[in-house]
Parts: sequence; C-alpha cells; structure tokens
Amino acid sequence: MKLLTFKFLLIFSYLLSSSSSYSIEEPKIKNFIVHKEPQILKNITFKNSDNETIDLVNFKKSLIILNFWATWCMPCREELPSLNLLKNNNNFNNLEVFPINVASEDLPRINTFWSVLNIDNLKIYLDPDLRLPSQFNLRGIPTTIFINKKGKEFARVVGYIDFNDKDFVKWLKNFD
Repeated sequence: MKLLTFKFLLIFSYLLSSSSSYSIEEPKIKNFIVHKEPQILKNITFKNSDNETIDLVNFKKSLIILNFWATWCMPCREELPSLNLLKNNNNFNNLEVFPINVASEDLPRINTFWSVLNIDNLKIYLDPDLRLPSQFNLRGIPTTIFINKKGKEFARVVGYIDFNDKDFVKWLKNFD
C-alpha cells in the first residue's frame, strides 16, 4: 500500500511540476519540453577543465546548449558522440555547447571517458559544488537545456537525444 501511495505522489508531483511547460510534437523527441514563456536564468556559473569560472552572461548573443552528464550514465555515453558532432555542425553560426559533468568526477577519469568516446569537438566543464542540478531542477541525467540569445531557457530534454536527428537540427537552427 505504501508503494502504491508513493507511486501516486510521484506521478502527481510530476504532473504538477510540468504544467508550466508546453510539450510540442515537433521535433518528435521523447521528453522534449518547450516553454510557453522562456525562463529567466540568473547566476549560472561552472568551471572549465583549467578550473576557470565560466559565466553564461558572457555568452549572450549565442545559442547555448547545456548538457548535464556523468561517466557512469549509459544514456550519456550514447548521447555525447552526437553532441560532439553537433558542435562541429557548419549550419550553426553562434552555437555554444557546454557538456557539464555533475558527478564530481576527477579530470583523469573524464579525459579517459572522452578518449574512449572519441570526443574531440567538446571541452570539459565541471560543476564541482553540484549547484546546477538544483538550480535547473534536474530530474536525472542526461538533461539538456537550450538557452536563447537573450539568456533564457526556452526548452529542455530530459533523457537521451540524438543531436544529429535531421528534424531536431532543423528546429534548432531557427534559434541560431
């Protein structure tokens, strides 16, 4: 009985929390959410592999993709190679991609992971204080946040996405 109650509460809270977003059918991607009104973001900072602070305020006028991942996450392992290819896609003029490790993993482990997956177009970013999962109300990883040129979150995907899906790339190009 307790398990049934827990499942009901979990489903109910999910429905309540997603009511402020509008889910669209195109592109046809599971767990793809486009917000009716882009959400204002404040104080979004993280570190690069040289321990320098990256502040998203410095990237206005760019289409930004934040991808939250970890080396132990199997869907992340499947997804990151397509994100790597998207970063090098010549159809985009102002695309910034930030794959952010949110598992407090050390750089040697991440570098090995990058090497195994042949990631060569993406830099490594970290959230050493693990502030971003709560700031973005992440429900799991991978999660990808799309930020427009005004610095507002306009969409997100919770779970795996093929970043080279033709319909997705065509849709994303509208924001570049």
